[in-house]
Amino acid sequence: MPTALVTGALSGIGLEIARILAGDHDVVLAARSQAALRRLADELGSAARAVTVDLSDAGGAADLVRRVPSVDVLVNCAGFGDFGNFATASPERLDQMLEVNVGALTHLCRAYLPGMLDRGSGRILNVASTAAFQPGPLMAVYYATKAYVLSFSEALAEETRGTGVTVTALCPGPTASGFQAGAAMEHSRLVSGKKLPAAASVAAFGVKAMRRGDVVAVPGLRNRLFAASVRFSPRPLVRRLVHRMQAAS
Repeated sequence: MPTALVTGALSGIGLEIARILAGDHDVVLAARSQAALRRLADELGSAARAVTVDLSDAGGAADLVRRVPSVDVLVNCAGFGDFGNFATASPERLDQMLEVNVGALTHLCRAYLPGMLDRGSGRILNVASTAAFQPGPLMAVYYATKAYVLSFSEALAEETRGTGVTVTALCPGPTASGFQAGAAMEHSRLVSGKKLPAAASVAAFGVKAMRRGDVVAVPGLRNRLFAASVRFSPRPLVRRLVHRMQAAS
């Protein structure tokens, strides 16, 4: 069976993507918690392999590539956010966010894409966000990292067009997962008191889009309308609207 590598495989969208791909792939599960990874690998069966790695470490992605030298499908789902004013944010946490959300993702794409091109087949699914379509006051660095993921993925999709390799950027809106708690944003108007889409439905949407070779995949009509409307709205209005939406309720 083809091999799929899923980073951020222990929770939320990454976990559900791993469960889907385990049906017809040998799945490599990458995350930081060794015990939790082993439990997930046992759940998914003999086709699953657990690799413990810390992608917030500057050498984490290179270490992962050394241990998993070739894949047919790469799913970059590892990532996290941080809520609050940039001026008071932890510099260490910001550095880690940049390394996971941007550095590791870029390194893994660069490591695995040449082999895919040589074989004339392969798929990359980079998990971005609807945050990618506008600046995000109170989550400035997180929004910027997702804008990078979207732009980078679209560029790679064009570079690889017609090669048999596809690159997809999945851009979900707020989703029921551990992300909000990890970013300490449970009281943001963006998510507080709202029924959020299940991670399983977003994962299924993303895998289908990847298999079709879609370049940009935004699940949910409301999310698609919002992403499209930003293009035609005055930038000051967008900044202030997002700031208000992000603020504590």
